Amino acid sequence: MSRFFRRGGDSSDESSSDEEEELLSGDDSGNEIIPKPSKRAVSGGSDESPDSDDSDDSDDSDEREEEKPIKKVSRFLKTAGSDSEDSDDESVKHIVKSAKDKRMEEMATSGDMIDQKLRINDWAAINTEFDKLTRLVLRQTNLSEPLPPVYLRVLSTLDDAVSKEKEGKKKMDANKARALNTVKHKVKKTIKEYEVQMKEYSADPEAFTAQYAASTQPEVLPKSKKPKKDRGDGEDGEVDAFTTVGKGGKTYSLGAADLYKNLAAIQEARGKKSTDRNEAMKILEKLRQVASTPYSRIRVLLALISSRFDYNTSVSTHMPIDIWTSAQNELNELVSILIEAPQYAVVEDFQIEYDDNVERVPSPSEPIIKVRGSVISYVDRLDEEFTRSLQNIDPHGTEYVDRLKDEKSLYETICRAEVHFEQSDPSSLARVMMRRLEHIYSKPTVVVTILERSTSEALASVLPPTFPSLNNLGTTTALVRALCVHLYQTEFSLLRTRAMLCHVYHHALQNDFHTARDLFLMSHLSETIHNADVATQILFNRAVVQLGLCAFRSGLIKEAQSTLQDIFTTQRVKELLAQGIHQQRYTVLTPEQEKAERARQLPFHMHINTELLEAAFLVSSMLVEIPHLASIDTEELKRKAISKPFRRLLDFADRQVFTGPPESTRDHIMQASKALQDGEWEKCRDLIQSIKIWSLMPEEAAVKEMLAKRIQEEGLRTYLFTYSAYYASLSLSLLATTFSLSVRTVTAIVSKMIWNEELAASLDQAAGTIVFHRVEPTRVQQLAQTLADRVSQMVEQNTKALDQKLGGGGGGGSSWNDRAAGDTGGESQERKGRSDRPRGGQRGSGGARGARGARFAQGLGGRVGGSTAIQA
Repeated sequence: MSRFFRRGGDSSDESSSDEEEELLSGDDSGNEIIPKPSKRAVSGGSDESPDSDDSDDSDDSDEREEEKPIKKVSRFLKTAGSDSEDSDDESVKHIVKSAKDKRMEEMATSGDMIDQKLRINDWAAINTEFDKLTRLVLRQTNLSEPLPPVYLRVLSTLDDAVSKEKEGKKKMDANKARALNTVKHKVKKTIKEYEVQMKEYSADPEAFTAQYAASTQPEVLPKSKKPKKDRGDGEDGEVDAFTTVGKGGKTYSLGAADLYKNLAAIQEARGKKSTDRNEAMKILEKLRQVASTPYSRIRVLLALISSRFDYNTSVSTHMPIDIWTSAQNELNELVSILIEAPQYAVVEDFQIEYDDNVERVPSPSEPIIKVRGSVISYVDRLDEEFTRSLQNIDPHGTEYVDRLKDEKSLYETICRAEVHFEQSDPSSLARVMMRRLEHIYSKPTVVVTILERSTSEALASVLPPTFPSLNNLGTTTALVRALCVHLYQTEFSLLRTRAMLCHVYHHALQNDFHTARDLFLMSHLSETIHNADVATQILFNRAVVQLGLCAFRSGLIKEAQSTLQDIFTTQRVKELLAQGIHQQRYTVLTPEQEKAERARQLPFHMHINTELLEAAFLVSSMLVEIPHLASIDTEELKRKAISKPFRRLLDFADRQVFTGPPESTRDHIMQASKALQDGEWEKCRDLIQSIKIWSLMPEEAAVKEMLAKRIQEEGLRTYLFTYSAYYASLSLSLLATTFSLSVRTVTAIVSKMIWNEELAASLDQAAGTIVFHRVEPTRVQQLAQTLADRVSQMVEQNTKALDQKLGGGGGGGSSWNDRAAGDTGGESQERKGRSDRPRGGQRGSGGARGARGARFAQGLGGRVGGSTAIQA
């Protein structure tokens, strides 16, 4: 090639600069790249002759270009990289787009894609893109934004395309036809849903698009704000309308004119995932300030209370206390409005449709304005959230005590609702009265008096004369009775059952055992309690336990032992009383079951002390079981215990090689039982009275005095059963001196034992002695007794086999209760070892139940079945 046709980039200056850069630069490994020397340098030519520049280069230009290595620049140089790359980086600008803009771009892209697929009739792809577009639009409508014109245009286009494709549908393959049908149904359904918007768009698409652009343009608010006016401070008492900017720049005009419109928007967004609950509550609080008429205030308060309860969606946790307090204040305001304006009523099952966006006032055609809602559900939810908060707070801290103080205000709210329902809704009156009863039935008289006094002062202006209160009735027992009598007349069987159990519990708490027992037996609840719900079964167990404690405080030891027997036989006392979760050895609770168990636990201040309960049961069992053990003389009868839990503990204590000083309550009772067996009644008394748990018992001194007296009497009975075989006669005065009892008391105890045929003796009152009789059974009587015992064993084995064949269940528990009651009722027959009548036949049938205590034990025979239903 001629030397005159040089390229523009082959000048000597550029070549020299390139050579210098190549000498300075190296590759990535650090080695310098040395270019191949030119022929001009080798021949020693100079730069003076212009011909010497290109003479040799013209022939070998291609070869030099191939052999020339690629120029590489070190990454550590400041000027690394080409100028073009730097200019490109500087020219690119990152644009930050909002979620709304991104969503609009995605909608536009999906619309264009649908248009492209329509040209080739790819209905499967159209179906996919239409679903994507529908999801984007649904997300936008969830944010209370208007329907975009792009979506309406796509709907109109698809509707036309589907109608045109009906004719050529037969020529399509199966997949395309199936996709076409799917798109057809979706488009038809969507057009029907947005019928109003489609009509507006079809009439004038450009105007609809302009209106959409204007509505989505965020409104710029002035920086200066007018000071807010408090209600009632201005001249006209009204609040100026104001505008709130919500999430995503959306504006809300919160004036009196837009009140119902905003309420409707909030109600539509309720329950959706994208709804901001805090923002909804703030808007409703503003609307509450704007509302001026009773109807508007009722509507806003109903929505606001619902939003408070919607704040916490989790069942395992409780509402924040500040939100709960706000909901309570708003509920009080709502009920006060309904009391002051009886022409407005909030009805739960109101079926008549009315316009929610129009102010409604009473008229001759509609004297009472009914609003759809439920006040009783708000009261129930408020009470449940209060209980749930107590369940989730540490009961041993000050926070629990502070939270418990809110019960007084909650009780006032319940009483206020009761006043309202007495005037308007008798069906809800029973439910709110049950709530009130549940707050006072288990509390001492002092606490109930404080609650009633504060309620009477707070509601003095609205309380009617017929309202049941402590001022009208005088005593807490009369107040509980008035509430229960009203609930007995209701049509809800569950409320009647719970009212009966609360009534029994309250009588037992007031130490009125006989009234509580008779009321309990007349209700026959032990026969049907297994069909009730778990909460009612827990209340049943609490009433039974409190009944047993009442019998113990009253000195009725046998009744206390028979009442508490079934609860302690299950060995799940805490679980049956909802005071703890019972962890079984081979059973693991699922998370759902454990969550349900924790949800039904009672607050700590309603717990019955299980240690005190166990002490009462074990002491009652000791006073019943120790004389019974001393009265029988065969090993077979000794194995049949009245109280199995007590006998198990006593046998374990007897097997101990070394017995140290008593530490726990059980240790005190077991050592006291051994002392009572040995006749050391004074040691037994001291051990029982030294138990510290008696300090939690009301009237501690009277209980200890009662226990000392009963220990003396049972010690005398145990002594006579144990040593009667070694005496021919015994002085009454000696027994009175030994057991620190009066001669009259000893005579009464001995006479009762002789009358019940527990003691084969006669009483010589003239000489003041007991004359013992020894009656040895004949050979025939001994054989008859042996035969009767074996028949009794066969009956028991057959009963157990039948229970196992039929599935176990509550029948086994009931049969065991019948046998236990039979042991108590037929006790005299078993102890008649020195008589001539057989005794074994009494155990299978249960014996005679002539005494009142035995009938009471029979009436409580269904408790084990009800308790078992709780676990199921």
